[in-house]
Amino acid sequence: MTRAGETHTSGTHAGATRTGGTRTGGTAHADGAFGGGPVGLSKEGLPGWLEPVVRVVETVRPVQLSRFLPPKDGAGRQSAVLVLFGEGPRGPETLLMERATSLRSHAGQPSFPGGALDPEDGDPRGEGPLRAALREAEEETGLDPAGVQLFGALPRLYIPVSGFVVTPVLGWWREPSPVGVVDPAETARVFTVPVADLTNPDNRATAVHPSGHRGPAFLVESALVWGFTAGIIDRLLHFAGWELPWDREKQVPLDWRS
Repeated sequence: MTRAGETHTSGTHAGATRTGGTRTGGTAHADGAFGGGPVGLSKEGLPGWLEPVVRVVETVRPVQLSRFLPPKDGAGRQSAVLVLFGEGPRGPETLLMERATSLRSHAGQPSFPGGALDPEDGDPRGEGPLRAALREAEEETGLDPAGVQLFGALPRLYIPVSGFVVTPVLGWWREPSPVGVVDPAETARVFTVPVADLTNPDNRATAVHPSGHRGPAFLVESALVWGFTAGIIDRLLHFAGWELPWDREKQVPLDWRS
């Protein structure tokens, strides 16, 4: 098995997604919408390489992840994203998607599957984020939630530009299923990224927005991953002990539309 910090040359092209040895692309179908049944967290049976991530979930504090924390007055739209780890042809990997360019929020950006909580998802401070993360992942990528083992959630964080209060929900892709674009109006593509590519210093940079904001970025699978998603990945790599030294002076400029 590939260790999380190892670097290899990618063998998967940007338009295809491999899940458990099965290569998929194009359009997926979410045949059965995720229901409102019980959801919970379990750490039983996780692969050993995920142990550092489990420790992050158990110990990290909100201020260690971001300086943008939920407003104290309770403002913000409750949301959740699914940070899904799986075992691919090149070892540990994570699932990402590229949002459609027609969307009003974060158009065209690579991101974790996710979105706002619906009333039927339940309590935002209980099972709501867990249920929303799985539901949204199924709606956006065709993922079968039955094959996902949720094992933790990071502290809620805030995205000022969109007003979302986001709970990152972490999962193990215990039984991989085909994934791909379900609705082109929402998703441009779905792809996996080996953790080895995320830790590779050659694929890391600092994204610089014209507003002056600077943050981590990853150039992987023909995509520039930046913003909230890159911030979560960056902090997980750091606190899990997977981060390798990289050139923080290497910059990638963004434009005002970003």
